Amino acid sequence: MSGPGVGLGHLFARVALVEARVRAMVEHRRRDDPTPDDPFRGLYLTDDDVDRLLAARVTGPPRDDDALRDVERACDEAEAAGSPSRLRALQRACGLSDLDVEILLAALVPDLDARFERLYGYLNDDVTRRRATIGLALEIGAARPTAATARGRLTAGSPLLTHLLVAVEEPERPFLSRGLRVPDRVAAHLLGTDDPDAALTDVLADVVPTPGPLADDLGRVILAGIRLVYLRDHARRTGTGAAAAALQAAGYGVLALDLHRLATRPSPEELVRVAGREALLRGCGIVAEPVEALTASAADALRRLASLPVPVLLAGDVSWDPTWSTEVPLQAESPRFVPADRERFWTSALDGSVSVPVHLHLGPGQIGRAVRWAQLAATFDGRPVDRGLLQAGARAQNAAGLERLSRRVEPGVGWSDLVLADAVAAQLRELAARARHREKVLTEWRMRPGGGRGHGVAALFAGDSGTGKTMSAEVIAGELGLDLYRVDLATVVDKYVGETEKNLEKIFTEAAGVNGVLLFDEADAVFGKRSEVRDAHDRYANIESAYLLQRMETFDGLAILSTNLRANIDEAFTRRLDCIVDFPTPTEELRLQLWRNCLAPPLPLGDDLDLAFCAAAFELTGGNIRSAATTAAYLAAEADRPVGMGELIAAVEQEYRKLGRLVLEREFGRYLAMLR
Repeated sequence: MSGPGVGLGHLFARVALVEARVRAMVEHRRRDDPTPDDPFRGLYLTDDDVDRLLAARVTGPPRDDDALRDVERACDEAEAAGSPSRLRALQRACGLSDLDVEILLAALVPDLDARFERLYGYLNDDVTRRRATIGLALEIGAARPTAATARGRLTAGSPLLTHLLVAVEEPERPFLSRGLRVPDRVAAHLLGTDDPDAALTDVLADVVPTPGPLADDLGRVILAGIRLVYLRDHARRTGTGAAAAALQAAGYGVLALDLHRLATRPSPEELVRVAGREALLRGCGIVAEPVEALTASAADALRRLASLPVPVLLAGDVSWDPTWSTEVPLQAESPRFVPADRERFWTSALDGSVSVPVHLHLGPGQIGRAVRWAQLAATFDGRPVDRGLLQAGARAQNAAGLERLSRRVEPGVGWSDLVLADAVAAQLRELAARARHREKVLTEWRMRPGGGRGHGVAALFAGDSGTGKTMSAEVIAGELGLDLYRVDLATVVDKYVGETEKNLEKIFTEAAGVNGVLLFDEADAVFGKRSEVRDAHDRYANIESAYLLQRMETFDGLAILSTNLRANIDEAFTRRLDCIVDFPTPTEELRLQLWRNCLAPPLPLGDDLDLAFCAAAFELTGGNIRSAATTAAYLAAEADRPVGMGELIAAVEQEYRKLGRLVLEREFGRYLAMLR
């Protein structure tokens, strides 16, 4: 499209023809008008007015066709010289007839020149009606108002109304006296403005074009006339980028829509029509995702979107449903965004001096926003962008949908905070390595082909309460630069049939678009062993387990199952797990290290602390030790003194009572007297 001020000569020349036509009509009308200067025209009727109305209708003056041909010839020469006309481009894009253009101009001129308001009031024989009516517009276009073809240019299904170029107002009036209005966006476009319609502001999306073989193929078929394309985009990250690159390769602009936001608007179908008009005005194709956002609540909007007369490239996680459109789309699989692609985008957005987190599953647009987030945070902190800020920027791109179904935990601990046996720590590091390199192993090296299985990593953490399972999951999330999403399955399981599966599906669906570690606490609540069916309860419990078994297998993220009772986990689940980590009760050596970690500065400590005795005497898990240390700190704060052995023994005694254990002299030894 031409820029502002370029190629507008044709529009103004056509407006001048409309003005000449209106002048001729006014002069023609005044010859038969006994009171042309009546300021109350249209508000009352005199006898002379009635007689004039009952007289035979006098046709208007003839149109100057020679002047029209001269204007169009000049436009031909200007376009040949590289100055295209926006009016002509709109006529071609929308399939407007010559009469359509005349009607559009007749309705437009009051928005360009205020004089036409008063002139139209005179020609309408009503000073209060300052826009063109259908009858007046047809008369300006030298069309007979009784001709069916002429009237059909302003009825439902006509290009002017279908593409929202002209609005017909006052439907309660007779057809010829209904008012016509050109939307502000259309007028602004014809005058050289390309700012998008304000109604679309909240639903437009940023898409980074990603050239590649798929984009080249799609660009070729768009040039061949294919108008509707559907891309199955399992990760919701590369389909829109390839679609945008394809449109650019075919010579179109890109108008990208976020269907999640569009579905929440009051009139999504009307917004789709506005988007279609915007695409026609600017010579764009439409890229929109995800289609599943419209399938339930706004199916009519999706059908309207698929029927727009511009190239429409849709993307979504689900298979195409033929009921979405009467037209059969070209269907293709969007390419996976492999680490090499992500590294290219990361490095292009940075100066190359920062180690980039290529293992994070981000699309091109998300990478750009993550880099911008990191740069803003670095400016605020007064330091250069580093890997930690980039990882935080990547986490900031996570949608909030999963937070409604789980508790988001931003990792605040690292490997140095874990106190575990060497073998357990080695297994955890192996799990982190699996998550970091899973795309290379499973996708590039094809170590998990076929079967519809996902490219995720699943692990089981088994051990008594307080042995470090949740903390280990948080450490792994921090190592990978991810957030931890803790799902309490007790809140997911529902007594009503089918509701548990729905809740789990929501979690997995939201988790698919999030860079995070999914932790299922108390996993045996759903992942438990399937039992022999004795009643309906057993049958539905087995259905839940079977569903979750299948859904876990197709999950593409990192999922950790946590349980206190490994023996209760179904063997079918354990076979599909990539890693099983057993967390034993800590040994005396580990307990001593745990006590030292929990009772460390800035906590004030007394000289009488005997942590070696506590480690040897009290067989507690790490969680119990942390709880006892916290209780001792509260006791010391109340007494306004450092934590001493008295506070520590009292805290351990409270922990024993919580656990239901007896306070025995052989365990507390010489410190039992402190309790008495």
